Amino acid sequence: MAAHARTSAMVGLGLVAAVTAGCSGSGSTASKAPPPSGSSSSSSPPGAQNNAAPTESNPPGDIPDNQVYVAFGGTGFTVKVPEGWARTQQGAATAFTDKLNTVRIQVAKEATAPTVGSVTNTVLPRLRSQVPKFASPKVSEVTRHAGRVVLVTYQGDSAKDPVTGKVVRDAFERYAFYRSGREVDLTLSGPVNADNVDPWRIISDSFAWR
Repeated sequence: MAAHARTSAMVGLGLVAAVTAGCSGSGSTASKAPPPSGSSSSSSPPGAQNNAAPTESNPPGDIPDNQVYVAFGGTGFTVKVPEGWARTQQGAATAFTDKLNTVRIQVAKEATAPTVGSVTNTVLPRLRSQVPKFASPKVSEVTRHAGRVVLVTYQGDSAKDPVTGKVVRDAFERYAFYRSGREVDLTLSGPVNADNVDPWRIISDSFAWR
């Protein structure tokens, strides 16, 4: 009986201590259960993690806002391209590439200026046969600093990366500039989820005849 009394007294004292500790320092009369064994507590106020600013990061393929551009000169024209991008030459086409983005410039002799109709009838079939999973083509006339140009927008799969084997879904803008029997096709491409509206506008607006 004495042992049972001592045990009951100890349990009662333990409950009093727990209630006292839970109420000290707070205005609430309700006690708060201690965290389960192995869990960690935080001194941050409630909701602090939800209000924290998210980590800033660009989607893959975003051209940085502070990208520097340099002039590239061809026969009879100039256009700005991103500084530091790798340059390759394939016949009459010059390409500048960095990570997942490409600026491609191709020069050709043409007897007549391109129109929405001629591009729809001749260029689109060629792109359909050349670009893997070609989709969502749209042909229109737009204005750039050099004047009125024919623009083709479309989507397609990139070539497989030789190292990772990955294929990226790309968005394309192809501008057809024309003057005096010379056509310059400026094609800009990058991942469909990248935010490259401003950089692509800088490049396409920089094209000038000379």
